[in-house]
Amino acid sequence: MLYADWQKRDSTLVSSVDFEKDLSDNFAAMKKNGLTIEQPSIFLPPYEWYNQEISDWAQSMGVTVINFTPGTTSNADYTTPGMENYCSSETIYHNILRYEEKHGLNGFILLFHIGTDPKRTDKMYNRLDELIKELISRGYQFKRINDLIGSAKTETNPVQFSQTDE
Repeated sequence: MLYADWQKRDSTLVSSVDFEKDLSDNFAAMKKNGLTIEQPSIFLPPYEWYNQEISDWAQSMGVTVINFTPGTTSNADYTTPGMENYCSSETIYHNILRYEEKHGLNGFILLFHIGTDPKRTDKMYNRLDELIKELISRGYQFKRINDLIGSAKTETNPVQFSQTDE
């Protein structure tokens, strides 16, 4: 379900009732498929596209809207050959590391899609182990995002990836 207009993002395309039902249905589907979450607390909207109204509705349900951090092209792993914006997994992998070398990844949320079109044969998720090992070798540690959401309420710059002092 698309929540906000592609051209006019502040125009919400669903009612609060429809949004609440969609979010509840998604959590129910996760539970039905074995994902047991005591109380879902985070939500990445479909297409990563939302507005303040959607964020407010989610918050009223006790859920924090999150999104990926732009700049690395990690989110382009849904693209397929033939698409104008296609990025191979090799390109995405190296874009992430190049971005890290120039700017660092402290505070970054990288988005990878576990469900991609069969036309995309080079699944980026198959390179996650390699990427994680490389980032750990560069001094990063990984934290659960729900742990960071709690600290984000008290910190002005929460960290998704953080380098150790070693």
